[in-house]
Amino acid sequence: MSEAPLGSWHDGAAKRAIVEFVTSSATEGSQGFVAPVDRVAVFDNDGTLWVEKPAPVQLPFVLGKLAARLEADPSLADRQPYRAIVDRDESYLRALNDQDPHAVASMVDAVGSAWEGTTFGEFEAEAARYLAAWRHERFGLPYPGIVYQPMLELFDYLRSHGRRLFVCSGGGRDFMRVICEDVWGLPRENVIGSAPEFSYRDGAMVRQAAPHGPVTLGPGKPEYVLARTGRLPGFAAGNDDVDVELLDTARFALLIVHDDDVREYAYSDSAHRARAAAERSGWTTVSVKNDWKTVLKERSD
Repeated sequence: MSEAPLGSWHDGAAKRAIVEFVTSSATEGSQGFVAPVDRVAVFDNDGTLWVEKPAPVQLPFVLGKLAARLEADPSLADRQPYRAIVDRDESYLRALNDQDPHAVASMVDAVGSAWEGTTFGEFEAEAARYLAAWRHERFGLPYPGIVYQPMLELFDYLRSHGRRLFVCSGGGRDFMRVICEDVWGLPRENVIGSAPEFSYRDGAMVRQAAPHGPVTLGPGKPEYVLARTGRLPGFAAGNDDVDVELLDTARFALLIVHDDDVREYAYSDSAHRARAAAERSGWTTVSVKNDWKTVLKERSD
């Protein structure tokens, strides 16, 4: 007898809804059948696939780079986001979370300039060094350990029913591609995220300051998914307001609700619109506290 799917999930409404949708969409002749070519599943990253509190994994990498630029050129303190670094202005970070256009634009501009002229390989090496040393401040785990075990099982379950998986995040595409094969088992081409323009120079691909299109947040998510896959997702998962548009385009939408302050974190900041949309549209919600037997990959709950 084969092992039951989603072993780290409690047998509740969320698990049953997932299993019913996935099996129905893969069963030819069923009312919900989806042709294999259209079985696209798209996942947000921070807060959906791994822990995003107290700050997303990539944020200290970015802020550290900007702080080094600020030290080399103190005149940068006259503008954002450098002024926020000097003033330790947490309201600026909240504005980024809330997709304030001015905050997002200033951060995109600063990040683009910080790595301008860096080759593809140099950026990856810099990110890899950072990730090798990174540890979660509460759990003490390296980055692979803070991935959600139930979501890895969901990846495997979807693959077993012919789903092609993609990650679509507002975070840096090239940062995520450093870890995507080892952690998620996804090829690099299945990772969608915010990225710079590149130019060819003497046999190398070099990062430019200008972004490659808009930041991958809100409406940008389904726009990029459509551009990358030629399809909108049949299955999509997210956890906060920047995922609403992605989930709204999916036939089956899964919203992760962070409500377990013992095994992870309990918070609803930047998720009020998403939770209202879930209730209004009938999305499947996943309670970390009640639906997951185990939360983190490298911890036993």
